[in-house]
Amino acid sequence: MDALLLSRLQFGVTTVYHFFFVPLTLGLSVLVALMETLYVSSGREIYKQMTKFWGKLFVINFAMGVVTGIVQEFQFGMNWSEYSRFVGDVFGAPLAIEALLAFFLESTFLGIWIFGWDKLSKGWHAAAIWMVAIGANISALWILIANSFMQQPVGYVINDGRAEMENFFDLVFNPNVWVMFPHTVTAGLTTGAFFVLGISAYHLLRKNNPEMFKRSFQVAAILGTFAIALVILNGHSQTQHMIEVQPMKVAAAEALWETESPASFSLLTIGNLAGTEDVFSIRLPRMLCLLAYNRLDCEIEGINDLQTRFEQTYGPGDYSPPVPVIYWSFRIMVGAGFAMLALALYALFMVMGDIVENRKKTLRLFVWAMALPYIANTAGWIMTELGRIPWVVYGLMKIEQGVSIIVSSGEAWLTLIGFTLVYAALMVATIYLMVKFARQAPTPLEGQGPAAAPEPTPSLVGAQD
Repeated sequence: MDALLLSRLQFGVTTVYHFFFVPLTLGLSVLVALMETLYVSSGREIYKQMTKFWGKLFVINFAMGVVTGIVQEFQFGMNWSEYSRFVGDVFGAPLAIEALLAFFLESTFLGIWIFGWDKLSKGWHAAAIWMVAIGANISALWILIANSFMQQPVGYVINDGRAEMENFFDLVFNPNVWVMFPHTVTAGLTTGAFFVLGISAYHLLRKNNPEMFKRSFQVAAILGTFAIALVILNGHSQTQHMIEVQPMKVAAAEALWETESPASFSLLTIGNLAGTEDVFSIRLPRMLCLLAYNRLDCEIEGINDLQTRFEQTYGPGDYSPPVPVIYWSFRIMVGAGFAMLALALYALFMVMGDIVENRKKTLRLFVWAMALPYIANTAGWIMTELGRIPWVVYGLMKIEQGVSIIVSSGEAWLTLIGFTLVYAALMVATIYLMVKFARQAPTPLEGQGPAAAPEPTPSLVGAQD
């Protein structure tokens, strides 16, 4: 295993781990802000209780996201120094704005929010958490502006072997940004909603402060249904954009080796995905045309024809990504997405019918369903980044050209093992803190009535039923 492969593994491990925390930060910040807004507008103490409970879990998640995110920047300058030299002039502006504007905004106002209870007026205190939510999502925007240059380079010139920014506004208004950003934000809202749904369901089953957690469940059900519907709709827009700028990624996601007209959608393919005969395949005629072009008649280039075209454009080489990984990561992402849509709609039905506390089996399901957005987020990230192989900057720089020439395989092994062990320890600490504070239900406010005997529920990592 050479330094290139080890550096790729290291970046993959650290980034996937970091991305566990990012969507929850984006979504839970908005949910906490909504809860505090309900407190300000209604004056009811139960919404203040909700805000403090979910806000505590948000702060834990935010802190871990910050710690794990710092490592990404060090890797750019160490394992991927050639890549940084190539894109540094382009990346410098959006990453600086992200740090100096967005991150400072959210971290400063988070401090004000944490220590501002009973020191600020209710309105100004709620404004602080809204600034945190806005800052977190603006931070995501600038990160995606940088990432979109890797997916669809715009606004640059090549000078002395480096990409230099030619037009800042081309970079900001890159078409790829405006399909990725809504997808990321709504995925974050979905993650936050299912996090709240799952923990609320856990406490409802145990009859812990049922009034508060019923209201939390209601807020998350409404926002979650709205968010997951937008995730799916925006995913459709992403597919249509991708077929134009990264057709190889679409072909790999369908294991489409030969050009088809009209193109069918692979519902399920079992067997060899490397271009030989399938063992078993279920395909929906013309459906890929509908997804890609909103019509039933089209031609979609297959991997083999794209390979020939790319060799003519870019020179000899293998331009196909790992097809089995892309194929299954796409289906895991989509499958988890539609499962969340079904659950969110049923949660909304429970809320509208005021039967949340009567659906005990379904509530148990929501406890386990907290994993679904994390599965979908991780699978989506893997597809987005690995589907660009062999490019680290699409059409401009291949992955092997971006790795540092001074990092040895031994050094890459050492840092990979070190980061993996440290991140494993951080994961244990995070799970411990999350479970500890998630299980500590606030005492019911006066007038809510005593808690009844709890129902058996799925354990939250060691919780005794």
